[in-house]
Amino acid sequence: MISFAFCTYNRSDRLEALVAAMRAQQCAEPFEILVINNNSSDDTLAVLERLAAQPGVPLRYVTESTQGIVPARNRGLAEAMDSDILIYMDDDELPHPGLVEAARHAIREEGAQCAGGRVEVSFAPGQRPRWLENNLLGFLAEVNHGPDAFWIKDDTTPVWTANVAYDMRIFREDPTLRFDKRFDRVGNVIGGGSDAVMFRALLERKLKLRYRPDMVVDHFVETWRLKRSYFLRLHYRGGLRFGEHRMERASKELFGVPPFLLRQLLSHTARWLRMWVTAQPGALRQGMNAAHTFGMLRGYRRRGRSGAPQGSAA
Repeated sequence: MISFAFCTYNRSDRLEALVAAMRAQQCAEPFEILVINNNSSDDTLAVLERLAAQPGVPLRYVTESTQGIVPARNRGLAEAMDSDILIYMDDDELPHPGLVEAARHAIREEGAQCAGGRVEVSFAPGQRPRWLENNLLGFLAEVNHGPDAFWIKDDTTPVWTANVAYDMRIFREDPTLRFDKRFDRVGNVIGGGSDAVMFRALLERKLKLRYRPDMVVDHFVETWRLKRSYFLRLHYRGGLRFGEHRMERASKELFGVPPFLLRQLLSHTARWLRMWVTAQPGALRQGMNAAHTFGMLRGYRRRGRSGAPQGSAA
């Protein structure tokens, strides 16, 4: 059995089109649609009840009462534990035809233990701001590593839960391999990073990871993310969590932080200000570097001297 799953929070208006696209998938093996409702306060449950009663691919839904994307994703793992394959995507996406079969083939026929594919960012007409350069689309979840399939060897070609499939044996055989609650995201807010931590955990375990360009989803971007401040806050929060949970303690500290972090912050900030004042291309990207470094500095101090970085899987 294959479980084709997504977590959802207060997006009932998207569910009908999403489920229809999921049911339209063709696959050599039977599959179910699994929905994890994360305490939605809109009419999500009523919509899911109606969709579950419709003919076609069976739809099963559960409610995870602990708020946050990490509890929801881990609930999905628990619900799919008896499945052979779990395919995860997000509730603000639509799958292209062939995604489920490509994921099945990667795991069944090619021996992948995890397979991920392309995530194409989609904008409504006139929605994309002029300053949003192509090299920033990855921070809106875009994934495109080219037209050819290959084995992923390092973190330069990541795949995320926006479009990823797992051989469920890796979770049955290793109960410690779960999404890390330290990198949670509650509600429709910025940050998180639990899927990036999971990706690194799979690499560290030397599992067989496969990129499949024929696994494709469209990702629809909400307007509130299309602001420069979103990119700055995203990088600040990413740095904050890295500094708090993953940085090693330095042998030398100044004002409670490593001197090199202070130097990096001053350097990045000075360069950002110069680029911003002179309206140079790439000024936002440089500001994101400064925001990330500032977050690392604050996260490092927040953990305190008695803290110690922990493993990447909860």
